Amino acid sequence: MIKALKYYLWSIYNYIMSFDPLKRFDRIVAILIQLQSKKVVKAQELADRFEVSLRTIYRDIKTLENSGVPIYSEAGLGYSIVDGYRLPPVMFTREEAGSFVAAEKLMQKFTDKSIGKHYESAMFKLKSVLRGSEKDWVSAIESQVFINSCEDLFNKDVPDALQILFESIAEKRQVYFNYHSLHSENPTSRQIEPVGLFHENQHWYVMAYCHLRKNYRQFRTDRILKIERTSQTFTREHPTLDHFLEKTIPKDSTKIRILVAKEVIKYIKSGRKYYGFVSEKIVGNQVEMTFMSKDWKDGFARWYLMFGDYAKILEPKCLKHRIKEIIQKTDEGLR
Repeated sequence: MIKALKYYLWSIYNYIMSFDPLKRFDRIVAILIQLQSKKVVKAQELADRFEVSLRTIYRDIKTLENSGVPIYSEAGLGYSIVDGYRLPPVMFTREEAGSFVAAEKLMQKFTDKSIGKHYESAMFKLKSVLRGSEKDWVSAIESQVFINSCEDLFNKDVPDALQILFESIAEKRQVYFNYHSLHSENPTSRQIEPVGLFHENQHWYVMAYCHLRKNYRQFRTDRILKIERTSQTFTREHPTLDHFLEKTIPKDSTKIRILVAKEVIKYIKSGRKYYGFVSEKIVGNQVEMTFMSKDWKDGFARWYLMFGDYAKILEPKCLKHRIKEIIQKTDEGLR
């Protein structure tokens, strides 16, 4: 099989090199590999990956077709390789093998146990096709890489939450779960149609259509107490996840402007998005930051206290009063 692969790539190489330099050959081989990795690949997706024009991608696809690769295209969808046509697997470079180490460590810490086990099994298969020197290289570094997650991303009693949500999205089947909201004393039962998953502010979230609320909602995976598959299919076509992640400012948000000393900006930059950060501008030795907060009274006010000695509230006045109230109660507790 390896001989067949070498011969095939050599024939493509000779065909391409009669027109273009080696750089194009590398790109076309990479396009061939990508076409084998998915059922349909869009031309724009290839153009974005290789940073070339659509015209260049069309020419590269034509080159593959002329060299014997059975590719068919469908307007508005993309390119596919005819079912049943596959080349032997291509060997990984040392750098690609090394990237598996980082991916494996991330999968261990940032996914649920079920998906983590599946990935571990896949990694054994990937490592099995590495050459001896690459295996040694991977072994030398994988024991020296450690990733620590500071948050519990999933309820320990729900080890396969992410796996079930993945299946639901792929198969378009509804999911049932018990959910304990941050603002609710008791859990509620929800039947949802998951749209997509995203990781933000140290947590995994699922965006879904909720049949209980008759609207789209996002749920934190670590607050799912129980989850079950159902046989019920989706009842509607849903927008893409990008549609929901293009944040719109909620109507009940409060505008907040603060001045913060430049030297502390680096300490609060990673968390500011969670509190409704909108924009910032330099004002002398300070930074004026604007927020649109849904929870200024507790969430934003208590976060502000972390760096309040290096900041000043410009608006609203009600936030100033709230900060004073918290400080006064804190002072009483210290007596």
